[in-house]
Amino acid sequence: MQILSLVLFAALASADPIVYLIRHGEKPSNGSDGLSAQGLERAQCLKNVFGPNSGYDIGYIMAETPKSDGKRQRPYDTVEPLAEELGLTVDTSCSKTDYSCVADVVDNYSGSGNILICWEHKGLGEIVEELGDDDAPTYPDDDYNWIWTDPSPYTNVTAWTNEDCPGLDV
Repeated sequence: MQILSLVLFAALASADPIVYLIRHGEKPSNGSDGLSAQGLERAQCLKNVFGPNSGYDIGYIMAETPKSDGKRQRPYDTVEPLAEELGLTVDTSCSKTDYSCVADVVDNYSGSGNILICWEHKGLGEIVEELGDDDAPTYPDDDYNWIWTDPSPYTNVTAWTNEDCPGLDV
């Protein structure tokens, strides 16, 4: 029985993670940097959506590299409360358009749990394509609430799930 348990543990430990992709939270209507009040609310809601009591089993979080002037900060700000809740550090090593960098991180990930990627919505399809999906979907311009599920071998987004954040996803 102990040998069977070890074999099962080894198989689970070597299983490729599921990649979940989300858009950053809402931005201010005046176009300024950072998150709007709704975006900040969404960032807090993600602790319930992906947190330790969820079935997502997030073990790694990525967001595009913020610029030193505060631009491109929204993806990081969206997932930072969740990362804190999970005791994780947000990986911001990949720049906004370096989709091969994101694919390399996913391919080289050897930790436990699944991967959550938060990016600017126009880049999500590019990331999915770089992972191996030749027919990547397009994230809607006016939506902030979709979770894309891309299981290994990362050739097809298999689900669009609503984040279901009360008061935000109407």
